[in-house]
Amino acid sequence: MTDVFSFDELEQAKRNHGLPLEALRYPITPPGLHYLLTHYDVPAIDPLAWRLSVSGLVERPLSITLEELRAMPAVEQIVTMECAGNGRARMHDRPVSQPWLEDGVGTARWRGALLWPILAEAGVRADAVEIVFGAGDRGIELGIEQSYQRSLSVGEALAGDALVVYEMNGEPLFPQHGFPVRLVVPGWYGMASVKWLTSVEAVDRPFRGHHQVVAYVVQKEPGDEGVPITRMLPRALMIPPGIPGFPARTRTVDPGDCVLEGRAWSGLAPVRSVEVSTDGGATWSPAELDRDLDSPFAWCRWHFSWRPEGPGEVELCCRARDEAGNEQPLRPAENLGGYVNNGVQRVRVTVRA
Repeated sequence: MTDVFSFDELEQAKRNHGLPLEALRYPITPPGLHYLLTHYDVPAIDPLAWRLSVSGLVERPLSITLEELRAMPAVEQIVTMECAGNGRARMHDRPVSQPWLEDGVGTARWRGALLWPILAEAGVRADAVEIVFGAGDRGIELGIEQSYQRSLSVGEALAGDALVVYEMNGEPLFPQHGFPVRLVVPGWYGMASVKWLTSVEAVDRPFRGHHQVVAYVVQKEPGDEGVPITRMLPRALMIPPGIPGFPARTRTVDPGDCVLEGRAWSGLAPVRSVEVSTDGGATWSPAELDRDLDSPFAWCRWHFSWRPEGPGEVELCCRARDEAGNEQPLRPAENLGGYVNNGVQRVRVTVRA
């Protein structure tokens, strides 16, 4: 891995931001601390003129105003959302994109209408294969002008969890988080939760848009069609203990009793356990879980009692395992896009005398 970042990566890093890891202390992430990734410009959308069009292979096309959406039965869900490129900056030969460390994550309380009743009202036809979601932001990638678009299979769209959202943590969506309306797909990496949602279209074949089959696929070799990215792999993150240095974020702790804590999640199954290593991954000990949020789609807190003996340097690690048996690997799985990297977090700490 190179430590030299390009100006293009700097441009992305200053427009987007991750979660400060000390903010893992909050069960619900404040909106300004929630991770943010915007592909193009934040669009200017007039909420009074906004409409959600539901079209394509449906019996009854719809055009829904924001007032009409708010009048639908409202649902609140606490959902942890992680960027599919989280951890990319630690990979070898990373692509030029948002240079995440481990901080591309956040958990919010989203409020909106369930997607499936909207599709049921429109009457999705039997020959529909996928539902394509269109956004209000536009840009150019690989020389092609396009809007951000993603799709779900009809079965996934009708499964009951996806929300058409207009509030985040009890407030209208911030402009950068998709105002006035966005999609939230619990359990999936964040690329599925289309911001600035403007259209829902039922189609009769798999969608082949850029952000569906070019970006957000795991490719091992150039030219490889790749594996589509879907649900979040298990991950545990630790609040770095002690105090940081500046400008380097090196950590210093005092000897004596110390509580290590953080959050863990998986989009594949509930988290079953978290383990902590205080010797760089050579040995592991179980942490205690605290399921402090009543949501199947939210992270849970973990904590571990540690008594560092100084002086010296220590490498702390944490890893999660879910109830389906999925576990974080010790090292990231390399791929061309730098995606779905859930290698264990490593925090170097200096213990003072």
